[in-house]
Parts: sequence; C-alpha cells; structure tokens
Amino acid sequence: MTEFWESSFLEKQTMWGFEPSDSAILTKDFFLEKNVKDILIPGIGYGRNAKIFLDNGINVTGIEISKTAIALARQNGIDIKIYLGSVNDMPFDNKLYDAIFSYALIHLLNNHERKKFIKDCYSQLKPNGYMIFASVSKKAPMFGKGKQLSKNRFETMKGVKIFFYDADSVKQEFGKYGLVEFSEIDETNKSEKTKPPVSFINIKCKKGSCFNEVC
Repeated sequence: MTEFWESSFLEKQTMWGFEPSDSAILTKDFFLEKNVKDILIPGIGYGRNAKIFLDNGINVTGIEISKTAIALARQNGIDIKIYLGSVNDMPFDNKLYDAIFSYALIHLLNNHERKKFIKDCYSQLKPNGYMIFASVSKKAPMFGKGKQLSKNRFETMKGVKIFFYDADSVKQEFGKYGLVEFSEIDETNKSEKTKPPVSFINIKCKKGSCFNEVC
C-alpha cells in the first residue's frame, strides 16, 4: 500500500484540494460542543482535515504512512507531531486522547486490519472520549465495481481495495466499541465540484457507551 500511495499521491492531492471534508467540518462542530481539546488523526495525509481543528484551538497529533504527504503538510503550515508509519502499527505513543477522527481510511483495510484499528483507537481514548470514522458506504457509485475480494469488499481499480459499509457491518464492527450513532453523508469534492458526491457513513463511538443500551 505504501508504494501505491507514494506513486499516486500528487494526483490524489490535486483531486481533493486543501479544503476540509464535509465530515471534518461536522466533526469540528461536534468536538467544540463537547469541549474536546486534544485529538489523534490516523491517516492525517497532507493535513487538509487537520487544519480546521487546529484553527479552532484543538491540539492535533497525526499518523501517516506517506513521507510525501507529511512533507506536503509541512509545506502548508501543519507544524504538529506526525508519526511516520502505518495505522497497523498503532499505538505510536501511550497517550490517551479526548477524541480520534479518521477520514476515508478504515475502508482501505482488510477485515483483520479493521478490527485491530478500531480496537487500537478505542484503547487510546480517555474515558468518555469520542472516536469518529468517515467511511465509504455501499451507496457509493463504485460499490460492486471491479474484482470482488470478499463480502462488500472490491478492488475497484489496480491497488485500490475498498470495503463498503452498511448498517449491518457498522453494528457488527463497532457495536462493542461504544457505538453511539451512524448516519449517511454525501461528501462533495470541493476542488472538482462537477464530480458527483460520494456516499459516506459517519460512525460515532463513545468510550463506555453501549449502542441502544446493549453492550
């Protein structure tokens, strides 16, 4: 995955631009409401979703597998601690965070990696801390395209393997990790507004919570 990401990174950053995602904007508002001060962003990329938190007084620590992405983040004024490495190698520190935000990352992981990632994120939350994941849903136009690898998981193009979430898979994977709620959101590409939005699911968990009061 590292080699694929590095080779295609410039194309990706052009595609998404530097405006924060709609999910990041909503999450920023929620974190401010909950008085969140210190967050971890696994898969921070080149920082387009970090800046909106920093600009609102929230401390950010990142994890990123791409040296190119980290260098680009630095060029754009993201002067924070960013661990170089894969989220598969979490944790990178012993710190507990008020919250964790992960955008467009978990659906790139296989079944084992997703389970570990969710558990590792949950383990790094303070009591009553929140973690929010934004992931591609089965309603996205690329669902079912390309080679099917397993249930709801497809190689949509060479080197790009995506797991598409729905209500059942969200409950199954996040249910025992403080799942609070989940909702659909259409993510717009702010740098290429002529492109159709992509359907995402925003998944919100709270440490110590139980979905529908069932643990």
